[in-house]
Amino acid sequence: MSNTFSSSEKKLSTGGVRPENGLRPEKKRGWLYRFWQAIRIPFLAIFSGLLLGAIFIAVTSTPVYMAFRNGFGPGMRAVFATIGDAYSALFQGAFGDPGKIVEAIRNGEKVSRAFKPIFQSLVETTPYLFTGLALALGFRAGVFNIGGEGQIYIGAVLATLVGTTDLGLPPALHMTAAILLGVIGGAVWGFVPGWLKANAGSHEVINTIMMNYIALRLVEFLLTGPMTKTGSGGMPTSNGILESARIPLVFARPLTLHWGFFLSIVIAILAWFLLFKTKWGFNLQIAGANKHAAKYAGLNVKVWMVLGMTLSGALAGLCGAVQVLGVTYSMGLGVSAGYGFDAISLALLANNNPLACIPAAFLFGFMKNGSRAMMSRTGIPIDIVSIIQAFILVFIAAPAIIRTIYRLRGDSKTDSKAVSVSGFGGN
Repeated sequence: MSNTFSSSEKKLSTGGVRPENGLRPEKKRGWLYRFWQAIRIPFLAIFSGLLLGAIFIAVTSTPVYMAFRNGFGPGMRAVFATIGDAYSALFQGAFGDPGKIVEAIRNGEKVSRAFKPIFQSLVETTPYLFTGLALALGFRAGVFNIGGEGQIYIGAVLATLVGTTDLGLPPALHMTAAILLGVIGGAVWGFVPGWLKANAGSHEVINTIMMNYIALRLVEFLLTGPMTKTGSGGMPTSNGILESARIPLVFARPLTLHWGFFLSIVIAILAWFLLFKTKWGFNLQIAGANKHAAKYAGLNVKVWMVLGMTLSGALAGLCGAVQVLGVTYSMGLGVSAGYGFDAISLALLANNNPLACIPAAFLFGFMKNGSRAMMSRTGIPIDIVSIIQAFILVFIAAPAIIRTIYRLRGDSKTDSKAVSVSGFGGN
């Protein structure tokens, strides 16, 4: 019985089937070959997404159309120039200007300004990582949490409630209390649809969508009523977060990187350890992967289902709390910016693997930060980045396309599996 359990655990945690005897052929290869086998699908998916994004940039550019009026040669030169300028601005907006960085390091002047883009990209990465972990954990538990947006709003508004109130606590305790209340709020907002699914049979997708609307309207009421900023006009907003409740910055301003980024990395590592290295995580995944097998093994599927949705909501609530305590320093209706929905794509890209959520979140965060510079310098709309991300997800969801285009050898059985088999966390 123990041998069977061990074999099943290995099979579930790795996502692959191991033969009973002998080593897999990849084991006989070098580490570089195995590394390439692990990343080739997501790498080529990103490359293909950027390539198709370049086509969209070219066909939607007015200067390109004007250049083609003067002939094919000028038109093609305009195409390459437009694409080059766009991706150059995207890169510099995400990582900074390499020339300025080298000069700043050499001269010791304007270092903060030179490194500001890359640190701002890390700030943008943080909410993506929190919400990506939330969705990945939910998927592992067999629940589809579309309610990330609502859970973010509830976590943010409760953290704001504590953060704007002078409780007479030391800074560390005040900040911790605000974060914990945000986590609890998100957990409750995830518990409700989880409990309804487990005990009433109602679908979690419908319930979480409705909970999103409830959360948004509740926040609107609070920001235009009890929590509204004194003397504020225009968009509803709360009073500012007190200094004692703010998440400290890692460096002095103008750099805005806060310690919440490192918290997200630590939580990703802990989530991976709990899922793949503990009996608790194994039970959670069994309950989500095969309810009949879980019942046969003596697991209470309803309890694990509710627990999975609750933990997913808690991570989303943590995202909202960190945003208001470490970035915006006040609560507004735009605190989320669609992180809860983007996290669906991120979790699928990461193959629902917490560690793989880290590079996936970096991709989303750096592209979002770089897209602002691309729009300001070249006039190309930010929506192009969303198109690129959509193409990447399509290629990740259908790895057979990538294998066919680039003539990669692969297992047709693997290609026929459902979405989320070939992201950063899988082969």
